[in-house]
Amino acid sequence: MSKRKVVIVSAHPDDETLGAGGTLLKHKQKGDELYWIIATSIFETQGYSKERIAKRKEEIDIVAAKYGFLQVFNLGYPTMSLSASSVITMVPEISKIFLSIEPEIIYLINRSDAHSDHRYLFDSVVACTKSFRYPFIKQVLMYECISETEFAPALSERLFMPNYFIDITEQFNEKISILNIFESEIHEHPFPRSLRNVEALAIFRGATVGVKYAEAFQLIKFIEK
Repeated sequence: MSKRKVVIVSAHPDDETLGAGGTLLKHKQKGDELYWIIATSIFETQGYSKERIAKRKEEIDIVAAKYGFLQVFNLGYPTMSLSASSVITMVPEISKIFLSIEPEIIYLINRSDAHSDHRYLFDSVVACTKSFRYPFIKQVLMYECISETEFAPALSERLFMPNYFIDITEQFNEKISILNIFESEIHEHPFPRSLRNVEALAIFRGATVGVKYAEAFQLIKFIEK
C-alpha cells in the first residue's frame, strides 16, 4: 500500500493529541506522511511570560518529533482571538499549504465545539476541501476534543455524531505519554482534560465498537475512485 499524506489541524497544541493521538501514531506506524497545522500561538502581549512561550515551543517540538511530522505549520494567530475576519486570511493560508502538500486525509476539529477558535478554524479548513480545487483530498474527518466538544450546546443540528472509529488499543499508552508533554493543560479529575477522562472516553468509544480503546470521528467526506 502506498504512503498516504495526512494533515491534522489544531486550533491549539494538544487538540491533535486529545482527539486523534492514537490515530496519528497508527498512521506513523504505517509509514504515512504526517503534517501538522496549528492555528494559534501565545504571546507576551496576551500576558504570557517569555518562559511560558518558550516552554510551549519546546512542547510543540517534542510532540512533533514523537509523531514524526514532516512539517509543522504555525499560522500564528493569537490564541482565543479567532473571528470571522480571521477566516478571510486563514483560508488562503490553509489553501496554500494544502496545494503544496496535496494531502489525501484531513483531520480537523469539530464544527460546533464550545471554543470559538475551533469553530472559526473549522470554517476555514472546510473552505479548502472543495473537490474541484483540491481533487487530491479523499477523506475529511472531524475529531472530538475533550473540554470543548462535550461542552458545546446540545442542539440537534450541531451535535458531534461519531460514525467512524479507529482502534487505538496498541497506541493508547503512547498517546497518554505524548499528552503528558503538555504539562500545563492536564489536571486532576474531574477536570475535563485529565488522564482519567481521556481514558474513560477511549474506553467508551472502544466499547461502542468492540475494542479496548478507540478514537471516534465524524466522517464528512469520503471519496473513493
